[in-house]
Order: sequence, then structure tokens, then C-alpha cells
Amino acid sequence: MIDKNGKRVVFSRFKVLALFIAALWAIQVLNWAVGYRLNLAFGLIPRQIAGLDGIFGMPLLHASFPHLISNTPPLILMGALLAATATRALLVVNGVIIALGGALVWLFGNTAIHIGASGLVFGWFGFLVARGLVDRSPVTLAVAMVVGVLYGSILWGVLPGQPGISWEAHLFGAIAGVAAALLVRTQVHAPRILNVDQP
Repeated sequence: MIDKNGKRVVFSRFKVLALFIAALWAIQVLNWAVGYRLNLAFGLIPRQIAGLDGIFGMPLLHASFPHLISNTPPLILMGALLAATATRALLVVNGVIIALGGALVWLFGNTAIHIGASGLVFGWFGFLVARGLVDRSPVTLAVAMVVGVLYGSILWGVLPGQPGISWEAHLFGAIAGVAAALLVRTQVHAPRILNVDQP
């Protein structure tokens, strides 16, 4: 069985994930109410100083309710897998994905306003799959296989040619996720299990 401290840690991670998803929906409602002016103010605009804050604003903003609805299930699933198997380095991993992925979009992306949490989704996808190959533990390999089977088809999203879709955010998010798996040695494992034979 999982020890009490392990349960508390996992519960707190799921609570943070739930709060993040709730915040995305609250921001979307506010954005809709103000005529999506937040996208203009805080979206990522490549190679413009005014668009630099979009590196951190982009994952929080969406173009419509269907846009956010399409991002919510993979955010929940991959976020839950991260929450269940991550270590203290989880904040650093997310920092690398957001900062590096966003910076690459700012440097190389097409001139447009880039918004949406799909870059984060692709970053988590890249991290979970690459982490399984890097760590080679049963837990991380199993997670990598689950993510690969369920969401492997999203890799088509890194290719250009879909109007209105920031394939650059997808591509650079995935690259940033792989980089996080290679650069941040997380020593990822499942929550510590008690040996029931111990007194």
C-alpha cells in the first residue's frame, strides 16, 4: 500500500492539476466576456517584444470554447500521469516546456497570435514518452506506452498545413518536452510503496 505521505503528495498534485484546469476555464470565460481581447494583449507574437509575455500567456488562452474543450481531455490524462509519477522536479520540467517551447515559437513561428494549451499538451507528451526511454523504469516505460497508444496520432499536429492551427507550438512544445526529459534528471518513480512485511 502507498504510505500516508505518498498519498498526500499525489493528492496535492491532483489538486494542483484540477486548479489549473479550472483556471483555464475561468480565464476562457473572462476572455469570452471581453471579446477575446486577452488574446491580443497576452498572446505570443513571434519576434515582437510586445509578444514576449505570450511565452507564458499562450498556454492560458484559447480562441473559443471548442478550442479549450479539445485541449481539456489530454491535459487531464497526461497531467494525471505526471501527477502520479513525478518527483520534486515537476515544476522545473513544466518551466522548461513552457519557456523553451514558447521561446522557440517566438523565434521561429509564423507571424500570428499564437494561443492555446496544446503546446503544453505536446510538451507533456514529448516528456512522458522520452522520459520512459531515458529512465527505462517499469513505471515510466508503462506510462510512455499508454501515452503513445492513446495519443501517438497527435504527432500529425506537428506538421504544417492546417489553417488556424499553431503547428509550431505543437512541434516546439514536443521538442521542449523531450529536452526536459533529457536535461532534468528527475529520477521519476511511483509514490513510495511500504513493504507490508515490515513491522
